Amino acid sequence: MTLSATSSILTTLRNRQTAVNWQQLLTRIIEAFDCSTGTIHILDRDTQLLKLQAQQGIPPFLLPKMSAIPIGKGMAGIAAERRQPVEMCNLQTDESGVARPAAKETKVEGSIAVPMLLKGELYGTLGIAKPVPYDFTEEETDDLMKIGEEMSRYIQANPTQHAETL
Repeated sequence: MTLSATSSILTTLRNRQTAVNWQQLLTRIIEAFDCSTGTIHILDRDTQLLKLQAQQGIPPFLLPKMSAIPIGKGMAGIAAERRQPVEMCNLQTDESGVARPAAKETKVEGSIAVPMLLKGELYGTLGIAKPVPYDFTEEETDDLMKIGEEMSRYIQANPTQHAETL
């Protein structure tokens, strides 16, 4: 992960004049952090569910289970509930109960889910993962939180431009 890649993503979000293409943004984030898989979930204020907005590398049979996640369930739901990052060095060997059993079907190992927060208010979650065991550095985690904050700022300013989910 390079500082310039993170800066580029943040600059793009800050200077956005048109609707964000969530799929392209997720692809850029996954590439910047040298990951293989990722998801963006946006909080539906009416249902209080995290709705899948974009994904990459998720097996098709898992998509129904990931399309709407209750706060407090799985990595994304726990990151949302705690309002702090949830990380696993190896999702395949996790026995904490944080990762849902179906999550192991993604075949990823090093994974992190961060809440998308703006001034303490939850807007969604961003999750990325690698196919190998990995501990995200403090700098990487901070960068993901900054990206999540900018995504939240965009959602707050454009509440109807993310209503379409997968």
